[in-house]
Amino acid sequence: MNAFVILLIAIVSEVFGSSMLKASNGFKKLLPSLAVIVGMGLAFFNLSLALKEIPLGTAYAIWSGVGTALTALVGVLVYKESLNVKKVSGLILIIGGVVLLKLSTGV
Repeated sequence: MNAFVILLIAIVSEVFGSSMLKASNGFKKLLPSLAVIVGMGLAFFNLSLALKEIPLGTAYAIWSGVGTALTALVGVLVYKESLNVKKVSGLILIIGGVVLLKLSTGV
């Protein structure tokens, strides 16, 4: 499987796990707490597989950057958090940085 597909799976798993952190209410609710553990476990497992082909700095920057942007979007869409010009600008900068990192690698 393509390393960037595996990295995408890691990102989606991390976003899921992070989103469940809020739902777990400080690990007081069992099912969301288990979802955090599963999501984060899958995220790190798949990140480790992606690192076999993608340089560490590139993979981690993409993983954390895209994960941050998607988690912020989940916050807005699912948890009804506010969205303003500064937040949108920050997300655009993150995505732009990820694109530049991907273009800078030969992988």
